Amino acid sequence: MTRKDPGSSIWFSLAIDGESLGYFNGCEGLSTHVDVEQRQEGGNNGFVWQLPTRVTFSNIRLTRPLTPDTAKVAKWISSVQTGIKRPTAQISALRADGTLVARWGLIDVLPVSWQGPSLDPNSPSVANEVLEIAHHGFTD
Repeated sequence: MTRKDPGSSIWFSLAIDGESLGYFNGCEGLSTHVDVEQRQEGGNNGFVWQLPTRVTFSNIRLTRPLTPDTAKVAKWISSVQTGIKRPTAQISALRADGTLVARWGLIDVLPVSWQGPSLDPNSPSVANEVLEIAHHGFTD
Protein backbone atom coordinates (compact mmCIF):
# COMPACT_ATOMS: atom_id res chain seq x y z
CA MET A 1 0.00 0.00 0.00
CA THR A 2 1.32 3.46 -0.81
CA ARG A 3 1.80 6.07 1.84
CA LYS A 4 -1.24 8.40 2.12
CA ASP A 5 0.12 11.12 4.41
CA PRO A 6 3.88 11.68 4.50
CA GLY A 7 3.61 14.17 7.38
CA SER A 8 2.12 11.78 9.91
CA SER A 9 3.32 8.52 11.43
CA ILE A 10 -0.24 7.36 12.26
CA TRP A 11 -3.31 8.14 10.20
CA PHE A 12 -6.92 7.01 10.43
CA SER A 13 -9.45 5.68 7.97
CA LEU A 14 -13.20 6.00 8.45
CA ALA A 15 -15.74 3.68 6.86
CA ILE A 16 -19.52 3.95 7.24
CA ASP A 17 -21.33 0.66 6.58
CA GLY A 18 -18.27 -0.48 4.65
CA GLU A 19 -17.99 2.65 2.45
CA SER A 20 -14.77 4.59 2.92
CA LEU A 21 -14.96 8.28 3.75
CA GLY A 22 -11.20 8.60 3.39
CA TYR A 23 -8.18 9.11 5.58
CA PHE A 24 -7.73 11.51 8.49
CA ASN A 25 -4.64 12.88 10.26
CA GLY A 26 -6.21 13.23 13.68
CA CYS A 27 -8.72 11.35 15.80
CA GLU A 28 -9.78 12.28 19.32
CA GLY A 29 -12.59 11.26 21.63
CA LEU A 30 -12.35 7.47 21.48
CA SER A 31 -13.46 7.12 25.08
CA THR A 32 -16.16 5.75 27.31
CA HIS A 33 -17.25 6.39 30.88
CA VAL A 34 -19.06 4.04 33.26
CA ASP A 35 -21.03 5.70 36.05
CA VAL A 36 -20.68 3.79 39.31
CA GLU A 37 -23.20 3.63 42.12
CA GLN A 38 -21.93 2.82 45.59
CA ARG A 39 -23.95 0.48 47.82
CA GLN A 40 -23.17 -0.30 51.41
CA GLU A 41 -23.99 -3.80 52.54
CA GLY A 42 -25.50 -4.03 56.01
CA GLY A 43 -23.23 -5.75 58.51
CA ASN A 44 -20.21 -5.69 56.16
CA ASN A 45 -18.10 -2.66 56.98
CA GLY A 46 -15.00 -3.86 55.12
CA PHE A 47 -15.90 -2.39 51.74
CA VAL A 48 -18.55 -0.67 49.64
CA TRP A 49 -20.00 -2.35 46.53
CA GLN A 50 -19.18 -0.50 43.29
CA LEU A 51 -22.04 -1.20 40.84
CA PRO A 52 -21.96 -0.08 37.21
CA THR A 53 -25.00 1.94 36.09
CA ARG A 54 -24.90 4.07 32.94
CA VAL A 55 -22.31 3.83 30.17
CA THR A 56 -21.69 6.93 28.04
CA PHE A 57 -19.56 7.42 24.95
CA SER A 58 -17.94 10.68 23.93
CA ASN A 59 -18.19 12.18 20.46
CA ILE A 60 -15.30 11.48 18.13
CA ARG A 61 -13.58 14.26 16.17
CA LEU A 62 -11.66 13.42 13.01
CA THR A 63 -9.49 16.05 11.31
CA ARG A 64 -7.71 16.24 7.98
CA PRO A 65 -6.72 18.60 5.19
CA LEU A 66 -9.35 19.00 2.49
CA THR A 67 -9.33 16.13 0.00
CA PRO A 68 -11.66 14.90 -2.74
CA ASP A 69 -13.16 12.63 -0.03
CA THR A 70 -14.69 15.73 1.56
CA ALA A 71 -17.58 15.30 -0.89
CA LYS A 72 -18.30 11.84 0.59
CA VAL A 73 -18.58 13.37 4.05
CA ALA A 74 -20.96 16.05 2.75
CA LYS A 75 -23.10 13.38 1.07
CA TRP A 76 -23.32 11.37 4.30
CA ILE A 77 -24.28 14.45 6.33
CA SER A 78 -26.92 15.42 3.74
CA SER A 79 -28.46 11.95 3.96
CA VAL A 80 -29.49 12.71 7.56
CA GLN A 81 -31.99 15.29 6.24
CA THR A 82 -33.97 12.60 4.41
CA GLY A 83 -34.30 10.29 7.39
CA ILE A 84 -32.12 9.12 10.20
CA LYS A 85 -30.36 5.85 9.53
CA ARG A 86 -27.85 4.89 12.16
CA PRO A 87 -25.16 2.87 10.40
CA THR A 88 -22.16 1.14 11.87
CA ALA A 89 -18.71 2.63 11.40
CA GLN A 90 -15.14 1.52 11.60
CA ILE A 91 -12.14 3.65 12.47
CA SER A 92 -8.75 2.11 11.71
CA ALA A 93 -5.43 3.45 12.94
CA LEU A 94 -2.74 2.81 10.32
CA ARG A 95 1.01 3.24 10.19
CA ALA A 96 2.57 5.30 7.42
CA ASP A 97 3.19 2.11 5.41
CA GLY A 98 -0.52 1.20 5.65
CA THR A 99 -0.29 -1.61 8.21
CA LEU A 100 -3.05 -1.79 10.79
CA VAL A 101 -2.29 -0.67 14.35
CA ALA A 102 -5.80 -0.84 15.86
CA ARG A 103 -9.44 -0.85 14.80
CA TRP A 104 -12.63 0.33 16.52
CA GLY A 105 -16.13 -0.62 15.43
CA LEU A 106 -18.88 1.85 16.34
CA ILE A 107 -22.63 1.22 16.69
CA ASP A 108 -25.38 3.63 15.57
CA VAL A 109 -23.19 6.39 14.19
CA LEU A 110 -24.57 9.86 13.53
CA PRO A 111 -22.77 12.93 12.14
CA VAL A 112 -22.99 15.69 14.74
CA SER A 113 -21.05 18.48 13.05
CA TRP A 114 -18.70 19.32 10.23
CA GLN A 115 -16.40 22.31 10.16
CA GLY A 116 -14.81 23.43 6.94
CA PRO A 117 -11.62 25.42 6.50
CA SER A 118 -11.13 29.11 7.06
CA LEU A 119 -10.22 30.34 3.61
CA ASP A 120 -8.34 33.50 4.47
CA PRO A 121 -5.62 34.76 2.10
CA ASN A 122 -3.98 36.59 5.02
CA SER A 123 -3.46 33.30 6.85
CA PRO A 124 -1.70 30.84 4.54
CA SER A 125 -2.31 27.63 6.46
CA VAL A 126 -3.51 24.20 5.44
CA ALA A 127 -7.25 24.07 4.67
CA ASN A 128 -8.50 21.58 7.28
CA GLU A 129 -11.88 20.03 7.94
CA VAL A 130 -13.24 18.55 11.17
CA LEU A 131 -15.92 15.85 11.31
CA GLU A 132 -17.58 15.08 14.64
CA ILE A 133 -19.62 11.92 15.07
CA ALA A 134 -21.71 10.46 17.89
CA HIS A 135 -22.23 6.75 18.54
CA HIS A 136 -23.92 4.33 20.94
CA GLY A 137 -20.95 2.12 21.71
CA PHE A 138 -18.23 -0.12 20.43
CA THR A 139 -18.70 -3.43 18.64
CA ASP A 140 -16.91 -6.56 19.80
